Formats: sequence, C-alpha cells, structure tokens
Amino acid sequence: MALLAAERPLSELYDAMLLDLDGVVYIGSRAVPSAPEAVGKARAAGARVAFVTNNAGRTPARIADHLTELGVAAAPEDVVTSAEAAARLVSDRFPAGSEVLVVGDTGLRQAVWRRGLRPVTVDSGSVVAVVQGYARTLSRDLLDQGALAVSRGALYVASNADATAPNEWGITPANGAFVRVIAHATGVEPIVAGKPMRPLHEEGILRTGARNPLIVGDRLDTDIEGATTHGADGLLVLSGVATPLDALCAPEHRRPRYLAWDVSGMNQTHPPVTAEGPRTRCGGWTVAVEGADLRLEGSGDRLDGLRALCSAVWSDGSVDPAGPDARTALARLGW
Repeated sequence: MALLAAERPLSELYDAMLLDLDGVVYIGSRAVPSAPEAVGKARAAGARVAFVTNNAGRTPARIADHLTELGVAAAPEDVVTSAEAAARLVSDRFPAGSEVLVVGDTGLRQAVWRRGLRPVTVDSGSVVAVVQGYARTLSRDLLDQGALAVSRGALYVASNADATAPNEWGITPANGAFVRVIAHATGVEPIVAGKPMRPLHEEGILRTGARNPLIVGDRLDTDIEGATTHGADGLLVLSGVATPLDALCAPEHRRPRYLAWDVSGMNQTHPPVTAEGPRTRCGGWTVAVEGADLRLEGSGDRLDGLRALCSAVWSDGSVDPAGPDARTALARLGW
C-alpha cells in the first residue's frame, strides 16, 4: 500500500464518506473542532456521509441527536452501528422470535429487537446466541450470564473487538477488553461484526449506495484495516488514537492511502510523494535511505514530512520504523 495524491478534494473524488465517530467526529462529549464544517463541506461537494461506529452502546437516534447538538447535522438513518451489524449476523442464522442474551446497552438491545429477535438478560435453554457490545455500566451479572450461555453452546457474537477508545479522560478500555472476559472464561472466540471485519462497513455501503467510498478513521487496526479488507481507500486522521509512529510502523494491511490532521482532510487535496532512487520527497521534505540508515531533511508542512517518512519506510524493508533514525526524524517534525 502506498500513499496516493489527489489534485481535487477527496469529497469530490469519492461518492461517500464513511466516517468513524470516536476520535474523528467527536472525542467524548466534545466535537473535533473541524468536524461540523467538514461534514457540511463534504455534503455540499456531493458526497454522501454515513457515521459508521463500532460503539454499540447507543441507538442511532441518540447518536444522531448528540451529533446535532455538536453542530454536525445527522439523522438516525445516517448512523450505522456495530450493534446493527451484529444483530443482522444473528437474525441471518435464527428465526424471528429467537431469544438472544444481550451483554450490552440499549443500542444493542434495540438493534436485536428491530431484527425480530427477543433480547433477554438471563441464560436459559432457549437462548440461541449471546451478543456483546460496549456499555459504560456493564455489570458482572451480565458477564456471568453471557459466559454461561456461551459455555452451553450459544452462538457468540461481538459487536466489535476494539481494546480501547478515546474519551475526555484519555484512552480507556472498550468492548474488546470486556469481550476477553467471556472468551477467556469459555475458550470460545466470538464472531466479530464491527471493524475491521466486513459486516459493519457493508452496512454503511448499503446505506449510502456507495460505489467508491472513502473510509475515514483514527485507528489502524479497525478503520484502516477495514478499508483494506473491502478494497477501499482509507484516510487516517491524527485526531484520535493513532500516532505518527503508529502510522510509520503500520504493517501493509493497515496502511492508509491518505494522511490528515483531522476529518477536514476529506475536503482537501493531497500532495504527491515521489521517489527517486534512495530519496523520497513530499512538499519541502526529503527522506534519504542508505542501507538501514534513514535521514530526514528539509522544511515545510510537518504532515508532508510524515508522508515522506511513511512512504520511504514502507517501501524499504531494511529500515526499522521504530528505530532511532525514525524517532529522530519524528522528533524533528515535532512528534
């Protein structure tokens, strides 16, 4: 995977923007400052926008209300959650009215109910599946009931496997961390509906009717890997979880096609990165690679420097992306 150039704003080149939420549009209770204007600009450019989130705790209606309060215009149908993708996985396997033990919050229970299934909170011989999603007040009792049902042979589905999520306090445990409780106790690994697996982005593509979507996210292991899984292009933003060092160290299946400070990058052009022998250039920056040694030279936009660094390191397997040369280059760029 290599970084791409774009002479026109990405929102004019792609027919839909599939935007992650946490770390991209908002962080906790606050909007990413550029997000309201960026979403409006993308729509004005003709791109359809869907908010595609691994968070299964809240309903699409609540998320849409929250977005609207933050100045980001959104209707419930614009929001695609991993709860909806998880519920579809179960409803495709079992008849309407089947009992599903929900280890999660309101959004997951309602998604299960909307698919014609019966959400319950206590295990019994009638429970055919356990669906687990994020809940800030997840109880030990629900984890116990979920583990009992999975041990008994019920289908185990996780809305997503994110280990962490950003909020107003910092990086905290997310659904994937609590999924490990049941998986470790039972020895059963769940089917995962959320990113980077296909079901959630497929819901977003169906919802928007996209033929050429751009997937925008702040995580390499979910958003960008999910883009690769679909054969779609991914824009990594640095407003959430992923750091410049993370991008530099990304394995091939987690490498974005574009880099940006934040979600406003979907409305911007992206400069070319050119390679001439051992030298890689972007904007005013040049990265020279000699054997296993790497050197950054130049000045200008720090993001152009990161683009040059990523391209040079990704194309040359002899360079240690976490080594002292790479860290010195990042430090020169201010990271």
